[in-house]
Amino acid sequence: MGLLDTLTGQVLGSLSGEGTQRPAGLADAILALVNDPQSGGLRGLIGAFEQQGLGGIVSSWIGTGQNQPVSAEQVQSALGSEQVDAIAQKLGVTSQEASGHLAELLPQIVDKLTPNGTVPEGGDLAGMLGSLKDLLR
Repeated sequence: MGLLDTLTGQVLGSLSGEGTQRPAGLADAILALVNDPQSGGLRGLIGAFEQQGLGGIVSSWIGTGQNQPVSAEQVQSALGSEQVDAIAQKLGVTSQEASGHLAELLPQIVDKLTPNGTVPEGGDLAGMLGSLKDLLR
């Protein structure tokens, strides 16, 4: 089983959300966040958390150890109200609900997209995201 197969299985397992109802389109919204060239993609997302004093938390997602949790309020602070509101509108949920869902899944997805504790470069990340997106539909 290759790295992408493992990654895909883990992300799909996370998104199945036993007991948790997640809005349709959440996976696409998160994958768009980590692949948005206007905001710097995954590196820009990491930088947004670091700028809000959350570098230790986001570093735990990238590292090979335990992922530290992030709160909905911290996600709102890092991404900004405008971006969270836009995601909420696309998903048909409140901003607080969107922040909560992002707080639950962002650590897992960033963790899976940073194998061996390193952030993949553009082409590598795009390939991983493209494969994941196709499988999540």
